[in-house]
Amino acid sequence: MKRIWRILFLCLAFSISSVRIPAADSHHLLYVASPGIRNYVEYGGVGILVFDIDNGYKFVRRIPTWDVPEGKNPENVKGIAASAKTGIVYVTSLASMIAIDAVTGKQLWNRTYPGGCDRMAISPDGKVLYVPELEGTSWHVVNALTGEVITTIETNSGSHNTIWSPDGRYVYLGGLKSPLLSIADSQTNEVVSTVGPFDNVIRPFTVNGNGSLAFVNVNGLLGFEVGDVQTGKKLYHIEVQGFKQGPVKRHGCPSHGIALTPDEKELWLADCANNAIHVFDSTVMPPRQLMTIKARDCVGWLSFSMDGKFAYSSTGEIIDVAARKVVASLRDENGHDVQSEKVLDLVIENGKVVRAGNQFGVGRRHT
Repeated sequence: MKRIWRILFLCLAFSISSVRIPAADSHHLLYVASPGIRNYVEYGGVGILVFDIDNGYKFVRRIPTWDVPEGKNPENVKGIAASAKTGIVYVTSLASMIAIDAVTGKQLWNRTYPGGCDRMAISPDGKVLYVPELEGTSWHVVNALTGEVITTIETNSGSHNTIWSPDGRYVYLGGLKSPLLSIADSQTNEVVSTVGPFDNVIRPFTVNGNGSLAFVNVNGLLGFEVGDVQTGKKLYHIEVQGFKQGPVKRHGCPSHGIALTPDEKELWLADCANNAIHVFDSTVMPPRQLMTIKARDCVGWLSFSMDGKFAYSSTGEIIDVAARKVVASLRDENGHDVQSEKVLDLVIENGKVVRAGNQFGVGRRHT
């Protein structure tokens, strides 16, 4: 009997994963990489879960990623990126990176890299990826079509988070063993400047659209700091008012998640200690604290839909930005809650990806 149920389950999984997005329609979809909270399979299993944004974030399908041998634990997913130029979605684990056709779900390649992988970024033209080692010394510059390493950039900073500037010129390199944010020239693949030092080592960060300001989380701070990219100096130190830091479930950092709305009018800040999201007015400097949204669990990452209408919390809660209210919670094909720190949205029209979002809440007002 167990064998029969196993066969039925595999058939069902294959039928779900092989569903192709209809070619004749336009779809705004959310791609969620799992396990996106450490390697906790209870928050979504293994794969890329796809949700229909225009249909109340209804589950659409599951795209297979890595095979997990029976009795073994899956690796943490470390990052997700996508390109509208090529229609490819990339996902990193601790050791490797895979490239998947966003429409068909077909895996194009799977490559391992010296030192492992962390949260990467892709160039606006879809040709190059900057892939950090797993808290190592370097970033690998990778051909996005083949996965081959072009060159390597040494920073000795604990390579961790990566943001490509919207204009394609610079790549921001954040290491969790350094208080300096490094900036590389994408044409020469060399570090040309730094921002900081900040008060502690850098955790998640974001930048505005014209690349003039960096907003960073640092260890030991329920809040964030702001750096001037042009001068390289730290400008502001902002602490959340009305809340205590307290113990945190993950990351060892009270604020592990920071995002600008696409119009750059607001900055949203994660608070794992208090299961909350703090909203700041970023039209003034230093940003001014406005209000707080309660979440159902530790908030360890934040980003926004491309149109700026929805905020994506790592807790799997979808927040209406204007109303400041949770309007949906992600659930998989079995009705289980989904949580992930690695999500982005795509627009697919006539069987092709025409727009691709970002796992980071990067400002877009100047682009």
